[in-house]
Amino acid sequence: MADNEKLRKLAKLIRYYILVSTTEAGSGHPTSSLSATDLMTCLLFGGAFRFDPDQPGHPNNDRLIFSKGHASPLLYSLWAAAGKVSEEELMTLRKFGSPLEGHPTPAFRYAEAATGSLGQGLPIGLGMALNARYIDKMPYRTYVLLGDSEMAEGSQFEALQLAAHYKLDNLVGIVDVNRLGQRGETMYGHDLGAYAKRVSAFGWETITVDGHDIDAVLEAFNRSLKVEGRPVMVLAKTVKGKGVSFIEDKNGWHGKPLSREQLGQALAELGEVDRSVRGEIRSPDNLRVQKQQSQLPQKLLYLTDKPVATRKAYGNALARLHPKFPDMVVLDAEVSNSTHSDVFKEKYPERFFEMYIAEQNMAGAALGLSCRGKQPFVSTFAAFLTRAFDQIRMSQYSEANIKFAGSHAGVSIGEDGPSQMGLEDIALFRTLLNSVVLYPSDAISTEKIVEEAAKRKGIVYIRTTRQETPILYKANEEFPIGGSKVLRQSDKDVVTVIAAGITLHEAIAAYEELKKEGIFIRVIDIYSVKPADKETLRKAANVSQAFVTVEDHFAEGGIGETVRTLMADIDVPVHSLAVRKMPKSGKPGELLDYEEISKGAIINKVRELL
Repeated sequence: MADNEKLRKLAKLIRYYILVSTTEAGSGHPTSSLSATDLMTCLLFGGAFRFDPDQPGHPNNDRLIFSKGHASPLLYSLWAAAGKVSEEELMTLRKFGSPLEGHPTPAFRYAEAATGSLGQGLPIGLGMALNARYIDKMPYRTYVLLGDSEMAEGSQFEALQLAAHYKLDNLVGIVDVNRLGQRGETMYGHDLGAYAKRVSAFGWETITVDGHDIDAVLEAFNRSLKVEGRPVMVLAKTVKGKGVSFIEDKNGWHGKPLSREQLGQALAELGEVDRSVRGEIRSPDNLRVQKQQSQLPQKLLYLTDKPVATRKAYGNALARLHPKFPDMVVLDAEVSNSTHSDVFKEKYPERFFEMYIAEQNMAGAALGLSCRGKQPFVSTFAAFLTRAFDQIRMSQYSEANIKFAGSHAGVSIGEDGPSQMGLEDIALFRTLLNSVVLYPSDAISTEKIVEEAAKRKGIVYIRTTRQETPILYKANEEFPIGGSKVLRQSDKDVVTVIAAGITLHEAIAAYEELKKEGIFIRVIDIYSVKPADKETLRKAANVSQAFVTVEDHFAEGGIGETVRTLMADIDVPVHSLAVRKMPKSGKPGELLDYEEISKGAIINKVRELL
């Protein structure tokens, strides 16, 4: 039985911590934290939540995600009340170098993931719940604190659908319905029925409660533990700024701390605070995950005279390499028969998750899986990853270990037209801190690149092509990250042509034509776009009159700009052939000619330069 009087003392202490830490910081979101204080106090210290504070990574620990990351003062204050954050450390909130950042990041040891861009916590929680139910088969539950404002985000409803589809009764959402957003009332205000109607329509069990009634909140969490076969959403009516009368339920206080004078008034209202009271969290079970042992993969088997699409080789690589990388899981957005991740699905169905056409949720769930020690490979058309870019950029702040694969890149996909053409993807993934961008040109390089990606911890993007392309490399060739391949060279090279993917084959064809005229060009496969092979490019610059980059991608942010950046201090002109006209439907060859990135365009450019 929970000690309700102790819970009330803890809630008062936590409110005290929230108020003094945000005033000390001079910024933050005290009102958004105060509204959820009773809810979170009951969750952590009321008996439902199971966690070993001395082992935050324990595989049996329940997980807690603050999707409403602006309530970080509450998160930090909860752990202070648990005796794991000192009052001195609380006073470093939002200060440079402190792990108590303005929105949670893994710099704080009890933060599951970086949050704060609203609408992302529930998909992350879904990934963690998938891991518990279907992969590790562990009894932990995942709790996600949500704000009512963020329930307008489409990503929430993507997660609602998928969680119900996978029957995740180990996932509990908690919506802090405090009525007020940043600039006024939320869409449904305090109408819990409106939220319940929408959430239950997706197949969730909904529990409505007064979020400040300790007994009712405890009962709601206890009830959530008994629900089977469906996820649970606790919808709590709360008051923004609860506990301080002059800011309670008042608009205009979002993201504003109290002044020193106002803090004094608020603390007087709170009354006597027992700063010695500490909350206890129920211990988890002590089960251990059964780890699969790494095994050597099968050897590569490709006929040298049979063209293979790199997207097909990607799927083959996943299936071949899983024994070597047993933490691998694969997610796809209902296009696995085009990305060819279905090759993996057929061999390892228990490690494959169909995420349907919900790319934001797929990226968020991948982060949740990554946070629980898995290595997700996420695939869809390159064009559709742009929908999930907010989730992808946020994952960099969670130290994510996710591999993204974008197929159907460029105008070379042909007749499907511009809506299906990934033309921005290299630029997007290049912008991420410490990301890797890889662009294979044949089946062998794809297989080796997927393996290199699996060895690398962090965010890696692999760009694959729709068309079948000839085999260029031998099976024993290696493709280290940061490398490149010089495919054609001589001591007579006048121009260096740099390409990857489909345009590399156009460059090789151009080489053969120009050679007949006695014109020799160096051809470099820049398969590692980020990091790129600066040394090889600089060697080529010593013997070339000019560089010509050729890419099936928009000029902005692609291979051309990569090479220009690397050559900024070298006196060699860099000419970029890229997609510069409005794309349209047509045959692949027609579109390559139209965009002037084909064999003919390369030949014309070289002749022009000479």
